[in-house]
Amino acid sequence: MRRTHASFLAVTGLAVVAAFAAFSCGPRRAPEAVAVEARPAPAAVDLDPRAVARAEAAIARAIDAGLIPGAVLVMGDAAGVRYLRAFGHRTLEPRPEFMTPDTVFDLASLTKPVATAASVMKLVERGKVDLAAPVATYLPSFGANGKDAITVAQLLLHRGGLTPDNALADYADGPARAIERIDALAPRWDVGDAFHYSDVGYIVLGRLVERVAGVPLNVFAHRELFEPLDMDHARFLPPEEWADLIAPTAKEDGQWLVGRVHDPRARALGGVAGHAGLFASARDLARFCRMILGRGDLDGRRVLAPETVEAWTRIHPFADGARTCGFDADTGLSSARGRRFTRRSTFGHTGFTGTMLWIDPEHGVFVVLLTNRLHAGSRSVVPLYREVSTAAAEALLGPEGVLTGIDVLVRDGFAALAGRRVGLITNHTGIDARGRSTATLLHEAENVTLVALFSPEHGIAGRREGKIGDAVDEATGLPVHSLYGETRRPTAEMLEGLDTLVFDIQDVGTRFYTYISTMGHAMEAAGEHGLLFVVLDRPNPIAPLGADGPLADRDRLAFTAYRPLPLTHGMTVGELATLFVSRFGVACDLRVVTMEGYTHRLWFDQTGQRWVDPSPNMRNPTQAVLYPAVGLLEASNLSVGRGTDEPFERLGAPWIDGRELARRLNGAALPGLRFVPIAFTPDASKYKGEQCEGVHIIVTDRSAVAPARTGLTLAWTLHRLYTGDFRAEAVLTLLANRAVQGAWPAAADPAALAETWAKPLAGFRDDRARHLLYP
Repeated sequence: MRRTHASFLAVTGLAVVAAFAAFSCGPRRAPEAVAVEARPAPAAVDLDPRAVARAEAAIARAIDAGLIPGAVLVMGDAAGVRYLRAFGHRTLEPRPEFMTPDTVFDLASLTKPVATAASVMKLVERGKVDLAAPVATYLPSFGANGKDAITVAQLLLHRGGLTPDNALADYADGPARAIERIDALAPRWDVGDAFHYSDVGYIVLGRLVERVAGVPLNVFAHRELFEPLDMDHARFLPPEEWADLIAPTAKEDGQWLVGRVHDPRARALGGVAGHAGLFASARDLARFCRMILGRGDLDGRRVLAPETVEAWTRIHPFADGARTCGFDADTGLSSARGRRFTRRSTFGHTGFTGTMLWIDPEHGVFVVLLTNRLHAGSRSVVPLYREVSTAAAEALLGPEGVLTGIDVLVRDGFAALAGRRVGLITNHTGIDARGRSTATLLHEAENVTLVALFSPEHGIAGRREGKIGDAVDEATGLPVHSLYGETRRPTAEMLEGLDTLVFDIQDVGTRFYTYISTMGHAMEAAGEHGLLFVVLDRPNPIAPLGADGPLADRDRLAFTAYRPLPLTHGMTVGELATLFVSRFGVACDLRVVTMEGYTHRLWFDQTGQRWVDPSPNMRNPTQAVLYPAVGLLEASNLSVGRGTDEPFERLGAPWIDGRELARRLNGAALPGLRFVPIAFTPDASKYKGEQCEGVHIIVTDRSAVAPARTGLTLAWTLHRLYTGDFRAEAVLTLLANRAVQGAWPAAADPAALAETWAKPLAGFRDDRARHLLYP
């Protein structure tokens, strides 16, 4: 019975699942099918040039090794092509010709998803085909010899039990006789029992399109898909005038196949078949991929309904792999996925002639690689697929590693903030793995209303010193309320019209770095005004150092000591927020969007995240390691390297003898560190324009560094060498612990000072353990 379009919208997805269930029963049934939502990227992808270089190098090696004469590589997103380049030669014989970006390739099995499956889904959308119906409903002769129950979905998923290829001799007597012989075949395996890739099944689907549409597959696909999508060179039976654009494949009867399909069965069927026969350029396939990422729409032209694309690209997991109704996802044929695209949400296909495409709808990106490998012989390009796809994915998505809170939020369609009116506390460190700002992402999210921004110390761009006034964000046009100016906590006026505050700022893991105080004060304000507070979690750059040092005294709490924390707390901002609520009584409705792939064993450079200077003088992860020790002394009359190229990696003053200080500090055998005497002249901050002597600090083993011991040993040594010059009393400002401040100047050995804070620190470590969100 013919279905209306409206009924399709209600039941198409269920129809696929119903068909799926019909042939996947008992213990072989895998988890429920996964619907992958394609969301166009809010901003153009910035490609990682190092990953692009790896992809180019892999192609160059394949050419040099004689695996392929040439190739065309395309990378892009829903908004457009981000990279397009031709490599090597289109032809080697009869005369060499360079590859060009507009070269047309024999796509081989890419015909299956690009032409055949897409056409079937177009007919499903129109209510003319039911995925759950037996193929014999539309092709009665196909139902012979035990094939009467095979459904359309089963053929699309390669689970119809049909042979991969029937004998080439079956095609020797012309197309009509070849079809009769296919209809006479019996299933080779139990129907629906397992995945068996089958060209025969897609030949049948091509016939189904012709029978239901009333026109051949090539005519239907061109009229309904390729022409509306401006896929100008996507064609079965390409015209002779295209010959100079087409990459030849192999020789047939002494002649290069140029514009004639390589697959012998497709050629015997007249060049139009459901399994092979389509020719296209890389540009054509890029437009096809973008249409899928646009959920059936490309440049304002809709060729498929969003629901159709969802049903078509829904990944069906089985015990022996996973596919969509036309694309591969996770089988033995998934080399084109590479190592970076995920199994659970990406899909693509390959072709025998050396062609591949892979689509990641979750992140809105794709890669297409077209080679003319058969022109050089028939050596495998599977390793090339894998290497190029991995590099392309890293170029588009960034290196594999930790997903921060904003990465998870974007991946999940901003579900945690859906329908909410948001104020975002952020700065330049609030970016996702692709370098897009959290402010822009929330501003452009359809299901979130971003109302205002709030900036911490150093401002929204992270470049300023001192008090900061309110401003307007250039990118979004939204007001930016300063939380490091006249007030350090959001006021009622600032919070007007909001129901949620979101925090996304990179911390550095040290108590006196002020971003966590900004978070704490904002949490208090959120609680007082009945707002939800959401933390988008980020790595602690020095997490492996753990919790170390004396806790801040309660009567010394300040903006550099929000709560009684040790010098280094070993927690992420999300974990600290949970501690603030349950241990320190900060009353607010808190939610943390946790990271994925993160553990406290990771240093920042092991997370795969891009380092962005959190503040003007925090310029690399090494400085983050040294900051709790060197920064501890900053309130004294000591230069800690501000105004030089290496803040926190050096310290000094005009009254210091660098050689003597280095000798004493190396004699203290501080774990993980060495000291080299230097002279430097700061161009800003303390001792601007004055030559200082001091030490450059070399980290030899960051895992061994003891922040509190190091900082107090620095202070103790300076106090012993320069009692009349060094302002020892100023150390209390950031140490924030009177007992330890009273003990360290007179200590016989600074290494023994840890006993003075051992018991409080043990108590904090117990509290910390109960609030950790990651191993």
